[in-house]
Amino acid sequence: MSKGKTQRYYDSHPAAAKRKKKKDAEINRRPEQKKRRAQLNRENRKRGNYGNGDGKDLSHTKKGLVYKPQSVNRGSRSDSAGDRRARGGGGQRSL
Repeated sequence: MSKGKTQRYYDSHPAAAKRKKKKDAEINRRPEQKKRRAQLNRENRKRGNYGNGDGKDLSHTKKGLVYKPQSVNRGSRSDSAGDRRARGGGGQRSL
């Protein structure tokens, strides 16, 4: 499997990768993020899917919790408002 554009960028820009890793760690420490992660882990265990290596993740979507391939879930653009806000774009531009 080949690396995506973003991963190639971080491979060639170690300082940027370090900043991203630090920012991701800050985000993942937030209480609301811990609750989301715990909810998905709990549901995965209940469904017997936790750690089975099938390459699928539970995802918070408008339809509730849905199984998705990990690669799709990690790059989800439209399933939640947070995903859309995090990617920016479409904002006001100054002239």
